Amino acid sequence: MSASVTPIPATGMPPVVDRPRLTVIGTGYLGATHAVSMAVLGYEVLGVDVDPAKVEALVAGRVPFHEPGLPEQLAEALASGRLRFTSSLREAAEFGDVHFVCVGTPQQRGSHAADLTYVDSAFRELASHIDRRALVVGKSTVPVGTAERLAALVAEVAPAGADVEVAWNPEFLREGYAVQDTLHPDRLVFGVRSAWAEAQLRAAFRPILDEGTPLVVADLPTAELVKVAANSFLATKISFINAMAEVCEAAGADVSVLASALSHDTRIGGRFLKPGLGFGGGCLPKDIRAFSARAQELGVGQAVRFLDEVDAINLRRRQRTVDLVTEMAGGSVAGKRIAALGAAFKPNSDDIRDAPALDVARMLDEAGAVVTVYDPEAMANAARAYPTLRYAESLTAAVIDADVVVLLTEWAQFRTVDPRDLGALVHHRRIVDGRHALDADAYRAAGWELRALGRPTASGTVEIAVDDQDRLPATA
Repeated sequence: MSASVTPIPATGMPPVVDRPRLTVIGTGYLGATHAVSMAVLGYEVLGVDVDPAKVEALVAGRVPFHEPGLPEQLAEALASGRLRFTSSLREAAEFGDVHFVCVGTPQQRGSHAADLTYVDSAFRELASHIDRRALVVGKSTVPVGTAERLAALVAEVAPAGADVEVAWNPEFLREGYAVQDTLHPDRLVFGVRSAWAEAQLRAAFRPILDEGTPLVVADLPTAELVKVAANSFLATKISFINAMAEVCEAAGADVSVLASALSHDTRIGGRFLKPGLGFGGGCLPKDIRAFSARAQELGVGQAVRFLDEVDAINLRRRQRTVDLVTEMAGGSVAGKRIAALGAAFKPNSDDIRDAPALDVARMLDEAGAVVTVYDPEAMANAARAYPTLRYAESLTAAVIDADVVVLLTEWAQFRTVDPRDLGALVHHRRIVDGRHALDADAYRAAGWELRALGRPTASGTVEIAVDDQDRLPATA
């Protein structure tokens, strides 16, 4: 794919590269997915990472994390010759017309604020090598105001000066669906400061825009806010239904039936309205905390104070799950065998960052239970983060002689197992469904005692409307 330049003299706009060469700085989850997907779309792409091990793995065709469909796309992109990887930012600066910065913004130690060390470093180091007109596009989730600050930094350190512009293009990937969400997003957001930057970004996303994907063009602060506002809304919706679960537990009502009724209201809908153990991962928890911290800095902390309760509700579901397991175990888990099914924060992922599943397993272990964890993909990550827990090599090995089974991540393997087969392996047929993912009627018919958050003791199976784009596969 060769680059071509289209001058637009009528408007005085600088030339736009019709078929830009792209770089992706940072090849973690977001960066690797973006680099691979853009190469599949036909662009020449150079992925950049300071970690030689990541570069080596990707060059060899190995994806260093679990994401369905991405290994196949990586193989296709490498075979096409359009995708390469390097550790050199100088090479990236020489190669690229549009640079996407996809490095992490973790939560600061001892604070809710975002740590911008990696973002600042990536922008500074890359810009210091750019000696011609180029566009540097942030995709990382950052506090509002960061892009304007980085634009000034880039203009100061880049040899090309003001010819290097900064834009912001927030990502909206769902782990487990990242390839689909990159190639066919439900919208694109461009935060820009000039008509040239918008035109150059349009050229960088032309195949996606040609599909009719909605495009929102905004200023830099609004583009930054779109991502944190979206995550805050989704977190609020999840915590809302889990707050209703707390009320249902006190009132003897059934939160699954309540959620089903609410999902038919077109003003509300069923997406992210599923009660259970709550959210985790590397985005929602840290993003709502960083948003709250930034609002405090701006003097409008009261406007998002509700996010503190959203966070608290979410965390309380973990303790309540432990309480249910304890109740099932007869009032104490000390010495009891607990099979913890799941470690990843969600199915179709090996991501254990802020994973509710492992938090529950940890609390049960600290209460004296003999906890055995099994997850189809996240075992290695879990064992590194929680080395004191026990781990099984299979679902069967995890549940043998268990006093209580607790479903913590709704992998298809767990959702579809025959409760009669499972019952033949355990010591007591007692299960806590932390994700409202099991067929309660089938389990009870097989002699199981089943409990779920926000549901009466003898509650039956309830189907909650699921949008097709959120539907989990039947097998995994």
